[in-house]
Amino acid sequence: MAEFDYQDLVKATEGFSPSRLIGKGSHGSVYKGILLKENKVLAIKKSTIGIDHVSNDNSKKLENEICILSSLHDHHHQSPYIINFLGTSHEYSSRKLLVMEFMPNGSLHEMLHAAKTPPSWPKRVEIALQIARAVQFLHENNPLVIHRDIKSANVLFDENWNAKLADYGLAMSRVGSLSHQASQPAGTIGYMDPCYTTPSKLSTKTDVFSYGVVLLEIISSRKAIDVSKSPSSIVEWAVPLSQKHRVPIGEICDPRIGLPPYMEGTIRNLLNVAARCVSSKEENRPCIGEVAMEMNSFCLVERVKVVVASPCSWTCLVRSLILMRRQRRLAKKCKRKCEDYSEISKGKLLLREMLADR
Repeated sequence: MAEFDYQDLVKATEGFSPSRLIGKGSHGSVYKGILLKENKVLAIKKSTIGIDHVSNDNSKKLENEICILSSLHDHHHQSPYIINFLGTSHEYSSRKLLVMEFMPNGSLHEMLHAAKTPPSWPKRVEIALQIARAVQFLHENNPLVIHRDIKSANVLFDENWNAKLADYGLAMSRVGSLSHQASQPAGTIGYMDPCYTTPSKLSTKTDVFSYGVVLLEIISSRKAIDVSKSPSSIVEWAVPLSQKHRVPIGEICDPRIGLPPYMEGTIRNLLNVAARCVSSKEENRPCIGEVAMEMNSFCLVERVKVVVASPCSWTCLVRSLILMRRQRRLAKKCKRKCEDYSEISKGKLLLREMLADR
């Protein structure tokens, strides 16, 4: 983790000029910074100033985000789908600043709800899988991390349009007792798990619910909460429709772009995964590792269809089928081993343990 000179970061943002503001959250503002000496573009986050108790709370959230990201930093090479943490301002700085990689292509929320050209179906599936892998990395990290604020606005795109999960101000680590760390449930309305009513109810399945809402958003391009529609909740609208076998999948999909026949199976599978993730019964939700493996499997099916149509592709086809079978076996193992947070804390869901069983 690098330490940056506070004044250099101030100059890089032109004194935190409004023209450099690129994002604003519940506890901090993010600015585009250009370090002239290195000719390097950065994203610089500082806590939002308010009345005393609000400022203190925002500073604590920024400190928490720094703590979480620094704990992930040692393992960052294992997950390209977590935003890259670069460092902080010097310890003696009057106010702490968080320095991250600059994400030039905005958020998933903007892509789905504001962009002139909606994303293609293959791109949506790719984004869904990348987010799943990011959450899987958090849940299988040591110590385990629960994000608590997974939403489309916190999924950002790098220069290559790869999705990365950002904003760890509300994240919780499995260090000590979670019930003592969190005084009350936190998150964003529309994405929050209805089962998460007290600190003791926090588990990895809290993130799984939020991820399921994002999946529904990716499929439908409808906002998590839209008061102009009835029902206003995307979960209350989409899940009953998905459970009606006679309802065409097109009624749930983004109406702005047609769903090609070759993608129907994949999107229906994606919808089924989303419905399981947002189940009102926490025990019926899959763990994120199972979700990632299952999604990877049905994505491979689509790849195989393309491979079959290509000449001299049988070697690739065989390899794809072998990999698919392995993914399914691992998904079954994950389903058997997947427990809630209290079981995870006992060490029952470790990736290396699953792999050792192979």
